[in-house]
Amino acid sequence: FHGDPEKDLGIQTSEDARFYGLSTKFEPFSNDGKTLVVQFTVKHEQNIDCGGGYVKLFDCSLDQKEMHGESPYHIMFGPDICGPGTKKVHVIFNYKGKNLLINKEIRCKDDVYTHLYTLIVKPDNTYTVKIDNEVVESGELEKDWSFLPPKKIKDPAAKKPEDWDDRAKIDDPEDTKPEDWDQPEYIPDPDATKPEDWDDEMDGEWEPPQINNPAFKGE
Repeated sequence: FHGDPEKDLGIQTSEDARFYGLSTKFEPFSNDGKTLVVQFTVKHEQNIDCGGGYVKLFDCSLDQKEMHGESPYHIMFGPDICGPGTKKVHVIFNYKGKNLLINKEIRCKDDVYTHLYTLIVKPDNTYTVKIDNEVVESGELEKDWSFLPPKKIKDPAAKKPEDWDDRAKIDDPEDTKPEDWDQPEYIPDPDATKPEDWDDEMDGEWEPPQINNPAFKGE
């Protein structure tokens, strides 16, 4: 459904379980010193098991007729659903030839209604992600993407000291066994009685059955 039947139209795919790609060309622009806003709506006509509704911003050199899933892009943004485990909003920037995924998990909407997805990137290197005009994530580009190498790394030349002990716990060398510790695990049942028809000559010497000893503390 939509609002105005002539103005509020959308793009709808025709078949399930197929890959679709649609592109449009616009004038080149630069967001240097400006705020970049990527905004669009997504509506799934059914409860899908697997499907992406994201957009990509490509370089001006893109050959639209040859566009495919591996075509290099600058930004990828939008919802992606695949089974119960993947229901997230992709926010991917291409930096020095690598596609960098956000280090946070942003859950997307997975119903059959129209939702507005918005990505805002500001000149101060901060960003905001909104769904239906509500902020679902925000922060600093440097912190939430791996644009720069980590400030600290593990020393590749470091070695474990010879006297390093990996044990988290050890036996207490000063601990002593309690005097009443040596209790058997099983004891004769004090309530057991010799059966009336027991014959010592035929059956041997009668011994009461063994039961768990409540005083047993372990070995």
